[in-house]
Amino acid sequence: MKDVNTISGIHTVRTMCSAKKRSIPGVQSSAYLDLYMLNKEKERLLKEAERLDLRNTVIKKRLEEINLETGKLLDTETVSESKEGKRNPSRRAFNQKNEVKKEWKKMPLNY
Repeated sequence: MKDVNTISGIHTVRTMCSAKKRSIPGVQSSAYLDLYMLNKEKERLLKEAERLDLRNTVIKKRLEEINLETGKLLDTETVSESKEGKRNPSRRAFNQKNEVKKEWKKMPLNY
């Protein structure tokens, strides 16, 4: 199911506030407010970048763990195949599932 995060370009949409469009012409004193708002946005973006870096490292670590686990399972699978002298049925079923395309089950519908 698609959500907001999977839609491409949704994060780059600019709002009226971020585009600096106002219905009332700006006054001289609003420069301080603009500086303050830009500073706050900069701080928020820096914190978000830091969170993204942490999340990225966690994801990479988990992917490495998954790769190690699958490697261990494949090694034990090949060892069990060599001990038995034949292929393991579960492994054969896995390969057949990828190789053979299942036919659709058909049944007539009467109205």
